[in-house]
Amino acid sequence: MINTLEAEIDKLKTEINKESQSVDDSRTLESFRIKYLGEKSFLIIEQSNLKNLSKEERPIYGKLLNDLKSYIQSIYDEKKLLVEGKELESKLSEQKFDITLPGAPNEVGYEHPLSIVTNEIVEIFQGMGFTVVQGPEVETAFYNFTALNTPEDHPARDEQDTFYTNVAPQVLLRSHTSTIQIKAMEKMKPPLRVLAHGRVYRNEEINARKMPFFHQLEILAVEKTLTFGNMKWVLNEFIKNFFGKEIKTRFRPDFFPFTEPSAELDAQCPFCDGNGCGTCGNRGWLELLGCGMVDPNVLKAVNIDPDEWIGFAAGLGLERFTMLKYRIPDIRYFFTGDLRFLKQF
Repeated sequence: MINTLEAEIDKLKTEINKESQSVDDSRTLESFRIKYLGEKSFLIIEQSNLKNLSKEERPIYGKLLNDLKSYIQSIYDEKKLLVEGKELESKLSEQKFDITLPGAPNEVGYEHPLSIVTNEIVEIFQGMGFTVVQGPEVETAFYNFTALNTPEDHPARDEQDTFYTNVAPQVLLRSHTSTIQIKAMEKMKPPLRVLAHGRVYRNEEINARKMPFFHQLEILAVEKTLTFGNMKWVLNEFIKNFFGKEIKTRFRPDFFPFTEPSAELDAQCPFCDGNGCGTCGNRGWLELLGCGMVDPNVLKAVNIDPDEWIGFAAGLGLERFTMLKYRIPDIRYFFTGDLRFLKQF
């Protein structure tokens, strides 16, 4: 039987070699593959019959058939390369093009305006001794609310204002970067000056001024002899450096759970010098950021003695500052990825 199989294989090889000479396009190549490697080919049929042979015959037959398969496959691969090269050459010859023409230019990337403004603000505060710290975007209610002196019945804890996850109870997407301040005070011993920035999430409607996600930047200083006046100096220096000139500011009383006293900082509109324009809504003043002295309860939550240490904090919206700097009318432009927008910066 082995001699018979060897004779059949030799005969088949002669046939294959002769028929391969006529393979010159995709159609004849596919016919060749089906005839000698397809399901009804001699090779496949004989391979399926191996199970009917004795244990002694099976390895001998198997080797003969494997050698045959390698022989057929090598001829098929060789013909496939030739056919594909021939068809590609034919296709290119039909196309008329000037090889001396320059290629299509690649689109160059641009730094996002939010990144430009964020880096600029970070550099200003670093120049005043603040160190950048980071924290996760997924947080617990303790870091997002409780440690920041936010009462259990505060509306910010409701689901209509905050995005809770289904990972575990009271796990949420942080609604402000103040969570990073808490973790920084847990790990670092005062005195300290830290700066945190990143994406935050709130359940807001989408319009020209609001998005359900945006970016914040906050500073925190904790020392033994800080005053509200120290905070005013730091923020006035920041405003002056950011807008490139001395700007009149005012601090209006406000309320935040984590600072006491709290204030909103307004600046005289740098674009009209307080005379009234479209940017400031003809009011002459721009509302820029919130600030205040760190509430003693916040210090207690991270085991810092409020009788020994005192702190101040301030937070701003990066989109708002970027919109002001570049006169951008709609916050949604930041998230479209439109190169026509990005090329302007």
